[in-house]
Amino acid sequence: MAPTDRETQGLKRHVLRQLTHWEGAAERLDDFEASATAEAWASLERRVGVTLRGELKEAREQLKREAAVVRAGFAAARMRPEFEQLDRQVARLRDRYMKTELLVDFFVDAVRSRTNPEIGTQLRACDVMAERAIGSALEYLGEKVPPVITYFKPGLGAAILRIGTPLWDGSLSQVAAIKVTYHNRLRTTALFHECGHQFAAVSGWNDAFQRLLLREFASNGPEIAEQVASWAGEIAADAFAFAHSGFAAVVAVSDVISGTDADAFRFIPGDPHPIAYLRVMLGVEMCRRFYGLGPWDELAESWTSLHRVARADAFTAAMIDAILPLLPRVVTLSLLTNLPCFRGRRLADLVDPQRVAPAVLRQLQRDAGAAAFTSTHWIWTECLRLTALSGLRFATEPELGRDILKEQEAWMVKLGQQASARQAA
Repeated sequence: MAPTDRETQGLKRHVLRQLTHWEGAAERLDDFEASATAEAWASLERRVGVTLRGELKEAREQLKREAAVVRAGFAAARMRPEFEQLDRQVARLRDRYMKTELLVDFFVDAVRSRTNPEIGTQLRACDVMAERAIGSALEYLGEKVPPVITYFKPGLGAAILRIGTPLWDGSLSQVAAIKVTYHNRLRTTALFHECGHQFAAVSGWNDAFQRLLLREFASNGPEIAEQVASWAGEIAADAFAFAHSGFAAVVAVSDVISGTDADAFRFIPGDPHPIAYLRVMLGVEMCRRFYGLGPWDELAESWTSLHRVARADAFTAAMIDAILPLLPRVVTLSLLTNLPCFRGRRLADLVDPQRVAPAVLRQLQRDAGAAAFTSTHWIWTECLRLTALSGLRFATEPELGRDILKEQEAWMVKLGQQASARQAA
């Protein structure tokens, strides 16, 4: 056999090995779905499960179609240049496989987090609350509630992969996936913050709010206006969480981002999150605007005494001093300003923060009595406000904190069980 023939045969075998490997890997991606138990899949709301399985199947099928094209090319190849081209195609197939594997693993891992029955029912409760939170605002805009899956993961902060987000393989997500952190799974106001991101994406609120902030603060100088506007998405999500859970959302954010002066005053150019100190003070201003005096004033005093702005670096201190007086106006713009994207309404018209005012929540507690956290009626109809009530009690009665969290855990399990039973019926 001539050297060139040996080289061609060697290249052919090299390509065939690689192609067979990645073809087989693509076929075995089907096993990923099976790595989550049937019970875990069953804990998903039916529409979410169908949509998610369809998305995963399409990603795998697209990969298999691409592998089939390369296999057909291999079957027809005879000359060395053809095998060299096939080698490049196999490399692209490998890259496509890795991206598809990431996509499949991400979603299946979210489903696997439901394997434990009790955790699964808690996540089903989070699904219900997420759907209610987003739906309560979207119904006024005539928009459908998107499919939502929640999952627990370690870490400090919650996160969301929104509907329409480009995925690893280039497709667009058809399901909103919300990460709830383990440490916060019984204080679920961060869930409402992430729901706010999804609501903003559907309604077009982010762009509208950013333009509004730029215009309203232009007189304060372009640097200040642009900085505040760069935080529009996170401010909007915080306002959405506040509208759904009141002070509970504010104190939960405070408890997560509180720390040293370095934590309180950290400023990272380009970070969409406001400086922690300003973020907490903005939440306090929301409470003051809607509820007057209250425990949020004590929270503000704790922050100002523990974290004196004078200890921040000169640039950050100057920024904080310039933006602090603007916070009441930010509250007005985020919650009390009519916007075209809200069909001329205000966020507070879509989701009324007065429904979770401390006095209203305490009245709910008195009206429901002991049944508030045990009755299937109250749990099913008032799960969002019960979260707000639990958060308020945890904030103002920390000596009872353990009992309050146990109570929250118990009724979340009941809510998840109710959701599953209603779906099965």
